[in-house]
Amino acid sequence: MKVISTEKAPAAIGPYSQGIIAGDFFYASGQIAIIPETGQLAERTIEAQTEQVMKNIGELLAAAGADYSKVVKTGCFLADMGDFAAFNEIYAKYFSDHKPARSCVAVKTLPKEVLCEVEVVAYLGE
Repeated sequence: MKVISTEKAPAAIGPYSQGIIAGDFFYASGQIAIIPETGQLAERTIEAQTEQVMKNIGELLAAAGADYSKVVKTGCFLADMGDFAAFNEIYAKYFSDHKPARSCVAVKTLPKEVLCEVEVVAYLGE
């Protein structure tokens, strides 16, 4: 296994890695809307937070030698399922040509009371 870490995505805020490569797969820890350069949260709208989350995931994928086209599965967590349509609109921009398998659930509370969190699994093989 290989630990993936990049300063271009938020540092882990607990006892976990930003991501792990195991065999031909990259497993990214859930990303929230922290702006890596400042450590602050993105604006408190689902659109702004989803955009930041997806940017953070993009940086982790790049650090692992992948991109969005290699993502095979996502896990999406929303603080309010009422944000589902707005979340999907931003999320879809990152998966316009390729649609990975996905779970999307509403949860009671997310870290730092953000509005969304996304985790991904990417295939690194040919």
